[in-house]
Amino acid sequence: MKIALKVLWYAAFFWVAILCAGTFLQYYDFKGQSSFLHIKQAAVKTGWYLPAFYCHIIGSSIILLVGFFQFSKKVYNNRALHKSLGKLYVFGVLFFAAPGAYIMTLFVNRGTGVCISFLLQNTLWITFTLAAWLLVMNGRIEDHIKMMRRSYALALGAVTLRLYIWLFTVLGSGVGFENNYLIIAFLSWVPNLLVAEWINYSYKEHRFNIGE
Repeated sequence: MKIALKVLWYAAFFWVAILCAGTFLQYYDFKGQSSFLHIKQAAVKTGWYLPAFYCHIIGSSIILLVGFFQFSKKVYNNRALHKSLGKLYVFGVLFFAAPGAYIMTLFVNRGTGVCISFLLQNTLWITFTLAAWLLVMNGRIEDHIKMMRRSYALALGAVTLRLYIWLFTVLGSGVGFENNYLIIAFLSWVPNLLVAEWINYSYKEHRFNIGE
């Protein structure tokens, strides 16, 4: 069981690193010349989309890396570091990544079902992150850790979304085929959340950290 979790741990780190590096190379010049933004020109012209887009991708890149190492035993045992990174994670989710995602969802042109999926994911993300913060402030450490697993599982939706888009494009009929993007939208975060619940159910906090 622990070997399987180690495999998941390293696989997650690989895809997080790939996504963050790709985001940096594509978007951090702030010129808005990427192929993705070219197909979003109508949204960009509203003046709302581009600020939301950069808030989301920058915030998400930072919190994906920060959140990943929060589950490391070494970081967890360094209380000052863990606390500082935790504040950065919560601040990044609540004030940058999630608000940006809400605005971007308003401009999704993949159908009502896809919009509902992203709105549900984002709302749960905010709810779990805020709940985790309130739990730790009240000294409920085990409940805090469980809630943070849920929060980070939803943050990883940014990674799994792109992974499934790539898989559907390479192995299937792509994202343009009817209902494919709807399937990908829910597939990107629902299984992640189920895995988090499985970990929460299976392990006691004082005996287990994913990054041990």
